[in-house]
Parts: sequence; structure tokens; C-alpha cells
Amino acid sequence: MAANLDGKKVAILVTDGFEQSELEEPRAALQAVNAETFVVSPNADAVKSWDKDRFGDVVKVDVRLETAGSDDYDALMLPGGVMNPDKLRQIPKAVEFVRAFFDAGKPVAAICHGPQILIEADVVVGRRLTSYPSIKTDLMNAGAKWVDEKVVVDEGLVTSRKPDDLAAFNQKMIEEFGKGLRARQTT
Repeated sequence: MAANLDGKKVAILVTDGFEQSELEEPRAALQAVNAETFVVSPNADAVKSWDKDRFGDVVKVDVRLETAGSDDYDALMLPGGVMNPDKLRQIPKAVEFVRAFFDAGKPVAAICHGPQILIEADVVVGRRLTSYPSIKTDLMNAGAKWVDEKVVVDEGLVTSRKPDDLAAFNQKMIEEFGKGLRARQTT
């Protein structure tokens, strides 16, 4: 990963139940190329991860969702976990926050169950993407072109299936975040 994301600010939107590795590994990869990362959450101070089959580490919240604006960031990363996106997509402010990145043409990366919030934000129609297999039908019903690949890039939107795909996901996420605004990304 030769990219340098000096000066790029990346929002990582989560709530309790995000998959621990799907936040920690992408965040470390982004920080390794000098991106500034910010955990954005509806929680006030901290969020609790899910680590494979049990609750895991607690992560400090950097920015409350209620005060966060997409204009403050260059890109958005959406970890999965079964609980996390299901909770987020029920919060109108979270859905608006995600959609605003697409409206502005900013790059977005989502892994595992993370694309569930993309359905709620109504930004998957005609987009080629992947996800955890259990939400394949949901994505297709929302108009996405779902494929079973490690990582899929569709003009600023990066998606992957599961934690086993993190190396490929991180590489493509960094590449796309480095490219900046994309015309096709707008809804």
C-alpha cells in the first residue's frame, strides 16, 4: 500500500456490535498511510465491539453522530457485524450521514453486513458490490448487482464480504480514498 493519505479525514460510523476486526484493521491500515480516522457514533463516549462470537473491546467515540457532518470528512468507512448496521439503519441521522457522502461524491468503503445501511440510504441501485452472503437478497432487492468476490470497487464504493477479505479490502479502500471525489458516486 504505497498510497499516502496525508490530510485525509475518514469517518468510521459504528454503534455497539460492530465486528472488532472490521474496525481495527482498516483503521490501522488508514493510519499507516497518514489518514486521520474518527470513530463517529450515536453513543456518547464509547462503543462495544463484537469479536467473532462474544462482545470484545470497547472503543472510544471521537465524534457524536448528532454533531457530525459529512463536510468534515473526505471519506467514510462502514464496518459490519450483525448488530451494528441493523441498529444504525434505524437511526435517521445515521442514514442521512451516509447518504451525504454519496451526494457529495465522496468515497465509501463497507464490509460484511455494513452495506445494509447503504440499502436504507437508497444508494445501491445499479451499483456492483458484495457483502456477507446473508444480505445478498436484500441488496439485490434494493437494486444492487451483487457478486461473490473478495473486494469490489464501483467508482468510489468499495465493498468486501467478511473479515477474511480485510487485506484486499484495506488495499482497495486506501486506493479509492486517495482518488477523492468521484462523479458516479453521487446519487
